[in-house]
Amino acid sequence: MPRIALGLSYSGSSYLGWQSQKGGNTVQDKLEDALRQFSGSPASERVVTNCTGRTDTGVHALMQVVHFDTPLEREEFSWMRGVNRFLPDDIAVQWAKAVPSEFHCRGSALTRRYAYIVLESPMRTSIERQRVGWSHLPLNLKAMQEAAKVFLGEHDFSSFRAAQCQSLSPVKTLMNLSISQRSAYYRFDFEANAFLHHMIRNLMGCLLTIGRGDQPVSWASEVLAAKKREFSAPTFSPDGLYFLGPTYDEKWGLPNRTVAFDWLPL
Repeated sequence: MPRIALGLSYSGSSYLGWQSQKGGNTVQDKLEDALRQFSGSPASERVVTNCTGRTDTGVHALMQVVHFDTPLEREEFSWMRGVNRFLPDDIAVQWAKAVPSEFHCRGSALTRRYAYIVLESPMRTSIERQRVGWSHLPLNLKAMQEAAKVFLGEHDFSSFRAAQCQSLSPVKTLMNLSISQRSAYYRFDFEANAFLHHMIRNLMGCLLTIGRGDQPVSWASEVLAAKKREFSAPTFSPDGLYFLGPTYDEKWGLPNRTVAFDWLPL
């Protein structure tokens, strides 16, 4: 049976995350229903999809990669236009490609990439609501950049792991944690072989605590070494968090980015 991979972008503001739930208001539910309608299947038949990263409620994606098996044969262009016809306006297929059966969107991924956009402002935003995170206090860029270096490499990230995390191991390898600033906006880029549940949001809580001056740079090392969630900062809001997508071996011939990337600030 042919296997199809899709590159999906979506605004997570209106959904209860990626993973299907009984209420049906998730990105996976919307996509699978659109695929079912496009394929002409009855409502009782579900098109089962797999994704690279299970984003939380309110988290956006610029290139969520999904795969599914289907007996339906269509041109790649038809998968994009046809499925988008049945999707809400805030979810869109950006590309489609037939892949070998041994490809798995999650298992074949080499790394995962995320970005956080945070606005420093004494007043909350209105137009950018849920599109950016918010700090009402000034942030020290250099202090956050120094603290970020502590987390690079392979570590036990138990201090940044949610209680409901199902990962078999808290040990992950963080290849990149870079922070840049343009005007009042800060961009935090993360890339790792994999992430624990809420790991990025918990790392953000720690970095912003240091950026506000509530803790010294050395606190980052103390929290990491503690390997206990209670030693870290509160989990940061999902506002402003974007799943940039996975990276794959070139042999699969899949894009590393979509046009949606060019919208993201900084």
